[in-house]
Amino acid sequence: MESKFICPSCMVTMRLVKSEDLNHHGTLFAGRTAEWFVESGFIAAASILNPQNIVCLKIHGMFFTKPARSGDVLKFSSKVVFTGNSSLTSYIHVEKNGDDKPLVDGFVTFIHVDEKTRPSPHFLNINPVTEEDRVLYETAKNLRSK
Repeated sequence: MESKFICPSCMVTMRLVKSEDLNHHGTLFAGRTAEWFVESGFIAAASILNPQNIVCLKIHGMFFTKPARSGDVLKFSSKVVFTGNSSLTSYIHVEKNGDDKPLVDGFVTFIHVDEKTRPSPHFLNINPVTEEDRVLYETAKNLRSK
């Protein structure tokens, strides 16, 4: 099968932080953030591959810069920025209430699998277009060795 080149495209999901999402400090629980973070990266991967064939391999990091509280609206922007033979790495950027500085950002790698959940080639290659996409591509590529 011949490889297909794709350009990174951004997927956006929104979340309202509610009282049940908070930790004992009254801020957004990191575990809930991780759930939404992975889900956002998965949505980006599922926009280019069948979601039935995608599983999460690794959260490379979630870097928090500030807290979120009940009533905050979070915008999760995600895109697949790197592909290996069977892997896809999504970059996720989370903003709070329209702030420019991210609340959280980081990378998640997924694996394309067959019906027996074994890694399977997806025949996709990322073609970074913008300078930001090139930087994210190289950063995600370097995550493979860590």
